[in-house]
Amino acid sequence: MMRKWVDRALLVLGWGALIAAVVGIVLHIVNWQQKPMVLLASGAMWLMLGAVVGLALILAARGWRSAVAGGGVLAGVLWLVVPSYIPESRAADGPELVVLQSNILFGQADAAAVVAAVRDNTVDVLTIEELTVDAITRLRTAGLDNLLPYVYLEPAQSGGGGTGIYSRYPLRDTRKYDGFIMSNISATMEHPQRGPISVFAFHPIPPNLHFAAWSAEMRRVDEILAATSAPAIVGADFNATQNHSAYRALLDGPFASAADQTGDGVLLTYPADRRWGPVIGIDHVLVAGGVAEQIRTLTLPGTDHRAVLATVRMDR
Repeated sequence: MMRKWVDRALLVLGWGALIAAVVGIVLHIVNWQQKPMVLLASGAMWLMLGAVVGLALILAARGWRSAVAGGGVLAGVLWLVVPSYIPESRAADGPELVVLQSNILFGQADAAAVVAAVRDNTVDVLTIEELTVDAITRLRTAGLDNLLPYVYLEPAQSGGGGTGIYSRYPLRDTRKYDGFIMSNISATMEHPQRGPISVFAFHPIPPNLHFAAWSAEMRRVDEILAATSAPAIVGADFNATQNHSAYRALLDGPFASAADQTGDGVLLTYPADRRWGPVIGIDHVLVAGGVAEQIRTLTLPGTDHRAVLATVRMDR
């Protein structure tokens, strides 16, 4: 009798987990235009884990017919998730480029730690968001300009609107794009071996602050990237995860996610200043005309984002 009630409880819990997984799948695949649904979609991958938990509980309860449904839900989750964990099959044969992407929280990140990350990893390009005038001074004092002497900076006096590009190699054709609340910029880097490489630093407004603007800005980013020829590099805090269709739309053209190319899948970057975080990945490096060979996140004191460090091999 006790076993019967245990099996029933396991079945109920298992079906609850499967339903959560189905909700995660729906949140992922639908092109939502409503703020609450877009915000919920940020964590869709955690709901999709319910497919594994649910199937395990159902099998433990020996609910064989329910297990068939659970297997179908798990297959759907794997179809969505697994491709991000399969490394790019092709290799590039051009020069190596090390890219660091970092949101420095209103300019408050430890400048010495940022410079140490650049120096220790021989970074060639740093894209930086929430850059302030004061942060520029502290980064310069810490020695960043000695490592990456070529810059295009659009800082804010305070707050999160500033953005910058620091480069080991000369920059030209700098541009600040219209249609954004915060600074979204690009420049052409003259690489001594590869020649001109477009570098973008994007930072759309968070959807929880201004949903309509975030939607419009993500479409604007898509337009910019669709009109860009390889080779190109993007470092960005998109305020969007892989579960957002607005982010995945950026990968329909010449650009690929560096984390997808290496088979690292979801890199959790935010919030990095909580004991329970980070839980979502909103910081990204994108590549056109090259293949990322390595990628990982770095913890920098003083900011609520983990930085993303990618080693990219450009096409010749």
